[in-house]
Amino acid sequence: MIIRMNLKLIPGTVLDRRKMGDVTGLAFLRKIFYITDGIMLSQIRAISGIDGSTLQNWTKRGWVESPKNKRYDIDQLAHILIINMLRSCMQLDGIAFLIKYINGRAGEPGDDIVRYSELYDYICRIFDMVEHKEDTSTLGECIEEITSGYEEKVSGARKRLCTALEIIITAYYASLVKKKADDMLYGIMKKTGRI
Repeated sequence: MIIRMNLKLIPGTVLDRRKMGDVTGLAFLRKIFYITDGIMLSQIRAISGIDGSTLQNWTKRGWVESPKNKRYDIDQLAHILIINMLRSCMQLDGIAFLIKYINGRAGEPGDDIVRYSELYDYICRIFDMVEHKEDTSTLGECIEEITSGYEEKVSGARKRLCTALEIIITAYYASLVKKKADDMLYGIMKKTGRI
């Protein structure tokens, strides 16, 4: 069974793709940072729907790098959006482990194997490819194709990246499928007077 989800929102955000010019990934991030190199907490709340206390908790726990001069850069926003898109389908400790598996400790770019903005771009491009592919390519094949230009910074980094991307895509897609099923069930319950 093939289920097309037709992603209406930009992953990790509350923003409608069409209203943002149908861009996602790095193109979306560049649109946000077109005239500035940093955004405020209130802007992150508007983009992601995350309340300030949640974001501050993530920062306090070391899951997200602290803002500099109360401003978040493009990689910090991408990092936040990745966590946000996964939190409905994974426990936060699991998300933190996965992010650390990819890029080590938050705020220490020396151990990163990929910039968060690039990781977010890979995620969005893979979703788009999976949604629009007509053939029966596997998720692994889509990931391989999208990441084909990736250059390893350390031995084994590509395999780690591809494994993490498969987990991220599978988890997020599962949450979208579950939401679709929940919405369908709610419709039936409403129609039959159960709610």
